[in-house]
Amino acid sequence: MKKQKVIYNFRRYAGTELYARKEIPYEFGLNAQLMLDEICFNWNKQKILDKIHYSMETDNKDEFLKYSQVYMDYVWE
Repeated sequence: MKKQKVIYNFRRYAGTELYARKEIPYEFGLNAQLMLDEICFNWNKQKILDKIHYSMETDNKDEFLKYSQVYMDYVWE
């Protein structure tokens, strides 16, 4: 993967001072995004499982079939 480069050009002018801020590295941002995606995935999966279990407890077949079809997206076997 090519590294991204940032080039700053500083020129004198009669305005207020500007301070350059270093951006976070690409790897840190990618790692944070992947961790957030995994947390959201697991949370959504658990919520759907809770709905499936609740529909089983209440003997609601329509809700069970609906949520079991949604749950199939979370299982890749």
